[in-house]
Amino acid sequence: MTTALAISTSGIKVTVGAVSCDTVDWHAINWRKVYRNVRRLQARIVKATQEGRWGKVKALQYLLTRSFSGKALAAKRVTENQGKRTPGVDGEIWDTSQKKATAIQRLRQRGYKPQPLRRIYIPKNHKKDAKRPLSIPTMIDRTMQTLYLLALAPVVETMGDLNSYGFRVERSPADAIEQCFNVLSLKRSAQWILEGDIRACFDMISHGWLLANIPMEKSILRKWLNAGYLEQGAFHPIESGVPQGGAISPAIANRSLDGLEELLAKAFPKRSNRQSKLVNLVRFADDFVITGRSKEILEDEVLPIVKEFLQERGLELSLEKTKITHIEEGLNFLGQNIRKFNGKLIIKPSQKSIQALLWKVRQIIKTNRQTTSGNLILLLNPIIRGWTYYHRHVVSKVVFKSIDHAIFQALWQWAKRRHPRKPKRWIKEKYFRTVGGNNWVFSGQKEGKEYQLFSASSVPIQRHIKVKGAANPFDPAWEPYFEDRIGKRMKLSLKGRHQLLYLWKSQNGNCSVCQQKITRDTGWHNHHIVWRTKGGQDQARNRVLLHPTCHRQVHSQNISVEELRLS
Repeated sequence: MTTALAISTSGIKVTVGAVSCDTVDWHAINWRKVYRNVRRLQARIVKATQEGRWGKVKALQYLLTRSFSGKALAAKRVTENQGKRTPGVDGEIWDTSQKKATAIQRLRQRGYKPQPLRRIYIPKNHKKDAKRPLSIPTMIDRTMQTLYLLALAPVVETMGDLNSYGFRVERSPADAIEQCFNVLSLKRSAQWILEGDIRACFDMISHGWLLANIPMEKSILRKWLNAGYLEQGAFHPIESGVPQGGAISPAIANRSLDGLEELLAKAFPKRSNRQSKLVNLVRFADDFVITGRSKEILEDEVLPIVKEFLQERGLELSLEKTKITHIEEGLNFLGQNIRKFNGKLIIKPSQKSIQALLWKVRQIIKTNRQTTSGNLILLLNPIIRGWTYYHRHVVSKVVFKSIDHAIFQALWQWAKRRHPRKPKRWIKEKYFRTVGGNNWVFSGQKEGKEYQLFSASSVPIQRHIKVKGAANPFDPAWEPYFEDRIGKRMKLSLKGRHQLLYLWKSQNGNCSVCQQKITRDTGWHNHHIVWRTKGGQDQARNRVLLHPTCHRQVHSQNISVEELRLS
């Protein structure tokens, strides 16, 4: 039986066990206790999984998915992510604290029936007509999936392939690319690569296999798989696969592909002599590469194993896109080109990725001919910065300079088109400033504030340190390791922002309210302990970094951050 645990915080009674029938005050929830309860249960799930005690795993998952803490955290994550303003078929969004609090009470397994997903189509890469389907659940279904993801993720992480990097906590494409460098860079490394492409992976996974192998409540999983989708008012059932757009779909898809690396390791054990076949798998979601000593090994021995593994799950390789390549010919993987030149491995942004960026930039410039330069800069900067940061771990410096030059040419044409009768010097003085020795920095104003175009070549190249294959963010034994990685990343993010870095270090990288890590992904707000309207100074000793949600909670509940820091 699940029991409720009541905790008093500033005179407010907050339940962190099973949901009671009392009204929940969203801003009064003790998030520190919520996180602590969820993390404790997840750590116990990891331990039970490692010991193979599946009855215990099931019991702990049952406890977590029915706890107040789990439901509150699920609602919090759904209402804070980028899709929080995107409704499902019911048109409902949770944009007030009352709706969020009510949502916690609505998360009940008994009588739960998911609604069909809303099917839309979004552009695929930079092709004009190519689109891919996206299925959007309702807010309540999204939150229920997130709740069950809290219970499923520790199992998936514990049992996941060592060199699987897609849709996993604290793993990234940079880790996958670094692993490619590790297995291909040496003279004695494998020279042949199997580039695997699974045909419609998310759409084709067998429902029977999922129900038999995904470690979660079968009744709930079956309801999600049979929910179907609505497109232009017509209902369509789903016979196979998991919908792209569901919160739990990536974890389910990942779990369905886990085990291939172990299967290959048993078939091709590592040896220190020349008899080793140098078979290594690097996977990011449903994209993977497998290395081999020769083309014949990959064709005759590895490929049949992969096909049989996928067939059990209702999947198959795309014969048109799956190919075997020599390292000197090179391959494109996760937006990077991996190729050896005269025996030296060079990884740099692929031409396809470069063209996709420039196409997107030019489309924005083309469709905003009448906007101000300040507005145009605010549209372009996130795209240029995001692309550049993604590629900063490989050989990109020359590419970054060429990107800057191509964008300058597009902006120069934009400026000349706006003022066809003005001389070039006038256009240059109106739109371009001198910044740090560069006389051609595209600049503009919005609401009285000056903005400059982000320069790709201003980003330094930084070698990425790959995450350890066995590292598990839900296992307490790995906590110091991940704290160290987060600390190093934040120091790079806040480089040159000395006061923010000082505040972050003085708080040990934690939010003073919920005691969870402050990262680039979570974001942060700068809070004055003594408000400036009450005479507080804008100095480091009177400031603290908080998560955005925690900051709103502090102001709505009049919580003293100083008391929380001392508690």
